[in-house]
Amino acid sequence: MSLKQRDKKHIWHPLTQHKLHPDAIAITKAKDCVLYDEDGNEYIDGIASWYTCMYGHCNDYITNKVATQMKQLDQVVFSGFTHEPAIKLSEELIKMLPKNQEKVFFSDNGSTSVEIGIKMALQYHSNKNDKRNVLIAFEDGFHGDTFGAMSVSGLSVYNGPFEEFFITVERIPTPNGENNIEVLNTLKNIIKNNKVAGFVYEPLVQGAAAMKMYDPKGLTEILSYCKENNIITIADEVMTGFGKTGRYFASDYIEPQPDIICLSKALTGGLLPMAITSCSQKIYNAFYSNDIGKGLFHAHTYSANPIACTAALASIELLQSDEIQNCIKVIIKSHKNFGERIEGHPKVKSIRQKGIIFALDLNIKMERYGNLRDKLLNFFMDNGVFLRPLGNTIYIQAPYTITQKQLDKIYKTIEQALEIV
Repeated sequence: MSLKQRDKKHIWHPLTQHKLHPDAIAITKAKDCVLYDEDGNEYIDGIASWYTCMYGHCNDYITNKVATQMKQLDQVVFSGFTHEPAIKLSEELIKMLPKNQEKVFFSDNGSTSVEIGIKMALQYHSNKNDKRNVLIAFEDGFHGDTFGAMSVSGLSVYNGPFEEFFITVERIPTPNGENNIEVLNTLKNIIKNNKVAGFVYEPLVQGAAAMKMYDPKGLTEILSYCKENNIITIADEVMTGFGKTGRYFASDYIEPQPDIICLSKALTGGLLPMAITSCSQKIYNAFYSNDIGKGLFHAHTYSANPIACTAALASIELLQSDEIQNCIKVIIKSHKNFGERIEGHPKVKSIRQKGIIFALDLNIKMERYGNLRDKLLNFFMDNGVFLRPLGNTIYIQAPYTITQKQLDKIYKTIEQALEIV
């Protein structure tokens, strides 16, 4: 019996309506930028498996470091204990993060990193005897699938059945350079009429909103006004972090700096699940007290797992290497050239790029998970390229280690798709 057949018996896949999509492709091996299935087919991983494996699959440098760590210390409770991989990772991260970041809190995935950021913001004000119960977030944002993260997300396609259970969130449009004054006035009005604890945002690029990119100046104005009103700013860098925008973090393009930053995905190079929520000393100080009840009572069994910390340390070393930085520059230039080549195509409505993130919108109406979108996905897979369109948006976010030949195949396949869509 094939893996695909065995899969159907017990497994419930994420983001899947199984009656419409009963089959899953069984992947048996992955190396560098290629996935291999049980039938011997190969696929170039054009989205780094949801933006995680940025240094290629099964990267030897990362796996060798992890193999050594596994023989030394595998797992230990992180409440009351500590260890070298976590300490070293905190030191290296603080060197990379925006200068106001001082503390790191470990968890296990992007959703929980946001969940913790939200709890930090709400409890920050509670600890200061200034209870605030409202959060602000952008329209069309996506921050994860746990309840706090869902609450601040604006895509009802994911969250519709649960919305009546959410914490209170007020939404503002993303600034596009033309509506900045309107957005800022909307923000001011919300703050005037509500007890606002925090503002949660994806800096510069909204991933699940089909790589929607927005105006840095408008974001700066929003953050500045939040700071003036002691509203905690929470940057969700789960997707954008670790070099994807051309700098280590998207927040590096913006002033003022966020109070809290949420990290996951490429943190461990895709090898192991882990997340971090970092914060400024100001946030930490509000929890530092003789009153035990003012502590942040949040924990995960695998918080700061030594093996995951080791994978993250190896990934950071690779990110900071001249080799990977040069790879990033090559991808950015290659995307730019591709964009210029297809910009005038009659089937292309618009293109956009930030760092190694490239997206194009087709000049055709498509449902986010509709039949036409599925046909487009299947076309890519049939041609050996794993791209996962979001409605009428095709995007590329490939590993930094991708070769020019592999990139050219991705570009060629997209161009072929434009002719048949």
